[in-house]
Amino acid sequence: MNQPVLRVSDLNKSFTMHLQSGKEISVLNGLEFEVHGGECVVLDGSSGAGKSTILKMVFGNYLATSGHIELHARGFNIDIANADPRTILAARRNVMGYVSQFLRCVPRVSALDVVAEPLIERGTEYVEATSRAAELLSRLGIPERLWSLPPATFSGGEQQRVNIARGFIVDLPLLLLDEPTASLDSKNSRVVIDLIAEKIERGTAILGIFHDPEVREIVADRLIPVEDYVALERVQ
Repeated sequence: MNQPVLRVSDLNKSFTMHLQSGKEISVLNGLEFEVHGGECVVLDGSSGAGKSTILKMVFGNYLATSGHIELHARGFNIDIANADPRTILAARRNVMGYVSQFLRCVPRVSALDVVAEPLIERGTEYVEATSRAAELLSRLGIPERLWSLPPATFSGGEQQRVNIARGFIVDLPLLLLDEPTASLDSKNSRVVIDLIAEKIERGTAILGIFHDPEVREIVADRLIPVEDYVALERVQ
């Protein structure tokens, strides 16, 4: 088998509770898995097991306490767990995308421009970028009359669909998905499933969290049982 796009090995995470005299709370212990191009690997476990924490460590938002998070794609052969901030930012630009549960964007910027921005930042002409943004917004059921409005005025479900469009518009080797269908109806969940299948077909490696068992059953090539790696001191 080819080298994985993402390899996580002996990964450990603890948090320091500064309001409790610096007490250390261990969260994950010895986590190991790989994600190859063209597959969707799903982090499986109950709420609070540490699934979102894992995604944030892979993306570099959380520091790992120890262990390795290796990325191998587009000339990058780096360990996110030990990389400097500039290298992590370069990896985000060139290797990995992240669809979080919440849309964060500049106020008063139109939904169309919010979705097109990742392409424009990477050199795509404005007309082409907004055309592709319009296509995704249409697929996700955002009516054209809303495209010129800032997403802050939208409902929660509409904001999530804008968030998904923004996250899927660029083709990167690795895509991290944190509950992308959580606020969606069945019709739009089906669209997201189709978008994931298209990414897989193009060779993207996907690491995701899906609490909806039906969605998880459709998209997952493999499940990572996160609770097998929950630190013992958290078990009650």
